[in-house]
Amino acid sequence: MKIILSVLLIGIVLSMNGQEQKAEKVKVVTETKANDKKESELTIQENVTQFTKLTELEKYVIINKGTEYPFSGKYYKFEEEGTYVCKQCKVPLYKSSDKFDAHCGWPSFDDEIQGAVKKTIDTDGIRTEITCNNCGGHLGHVFYDEGFTDKNTRHCANSVSLDFIPKPGNKKGEQ
Repeated sequence: MKIILSVLLIGIVLSMNGQEQKAEKVKVVTETKANDKKESELTIQENVTQFTKLTELEKYVIINKGTEYPFSGKYYKFEEEGTYVCKQCKVPLYKSSDKFDAHCGWPSFDDEIQGAVKKTIDTDGIRTEITCNNCGGHLGHVFYDEGFTDKNTRHCANSVSLDFIPKPGNKKGEQ
């Protein structure tokens, strides 16, 4: 009986230890259009239980790699200054200064915050999927050589995959 209780107690302690939240800070260097470099930190969460609770539409897009309808998203025509973060884990992904109107029906960015977005070739071998590098949440797709901006890159993101943090002092911004 003592052996069974000891094994049970060890199992409980080990499972509780596995629930401990782990976070890692990663230094990120961001270059502005004026070629100024700004260093900041991203906090990378390893415990998925700390993620934001998602609606059914958000789960469909972020977890199941779906797509919202074009021209329907909250951030398609949104023009405030600030930072776009992952809806699921709140890690910064894009700066508003990198957003542009590609007339495609989804928010478009020509750059991401360094290290925040992972690019993976789709199973069709044609498109490149973009996901949050922290939680793996589906953001959309990236396209190259379309000529919309000097960077020749378009991150086509689903609005439901994003949240917005207004620039401090920006009275019109929303969260």
